[in-house]
Amino acid sequence: MNDLLELIAERHSARVPFDQSRPIARGDLLQILEAARWSPTAHNMQNFEIVIVDDQKLLDKIGTIQLQPSEAFLREHFQLLSFSEEELRQKKIGLLDSMLPPWLRDPAEMEKVSEAIPLHRLMPGCPALLIVLYDARKRAPASEGDVLGMMSLGCVLENMWLMAHSLGLGFQALSVLSAPLVEQAVKNLLAAPSSLKIAFAARLGYPITSGRYLRVRREVAEFTHRNHFGSMGLD
Repeated sequence: MNDLLELIAERHSARVPFDQSRPIARGDLLQILEAARWSPTAHNMQNFEIVIVDDQKLLDKIGTIQLQPSEAFLREHFQLLSFSEEELRQKKIGLLDSMLPPWLRDPAEMEKVSEAIPLHRLMPGCPALLIVLYDARKRAPASEGDVLGMMSLGCVLENMWLMAHSLGLGFQALSVLSAPLVEQAVKNLLAAPSSLKIAFAARLGYPITSGRYLRVRREVAEFTHRNHFGSMGLD
């Protein structure tokens, strides 16, 4: 049990470049997909399909797709940045600016970015991309807005992520591929049915550098309420 908790605590988003000359071992990929296979899903609907993209020409084409960051994203993104480890330790939420490339941590640099950003800037050195799709026409019983379906997809993501980390693979979840214009362009390249939507993608590979950074979480006593809201902690 302690080993599992340690694995969970060590899991992190690998934002560093991956070694493109080193393909993902088939056995490792199968274990990651097995982890996805056994993910809990609402009503056991298993409402997901996974496209493995490891053809470099196709990855290059995906990398040329242009993204236009929204004003809302940029505004809220900068609000959640900390500019020192001490600030992050005090906030206990958000990200440390040094984790990110200059154009994502400096508002002045963001203003220099062209109107659209090619995706390859968000997935440097990417030998494999796992793209998870789902059928938006289906939902778990009595799940308004398919909240349970979204929870299920989150379980798929977490299972794959933990397995990848246990195998020494870098893993970075990418929500950007579900942005409307980006999604359609990616689906066209994949020849994916129009009925399917992209839930998320995962960049997968062997990191060139460790890419370790400060990670913080609230203490258990700061989010736990016993019997009544406001009665904090377990004591």
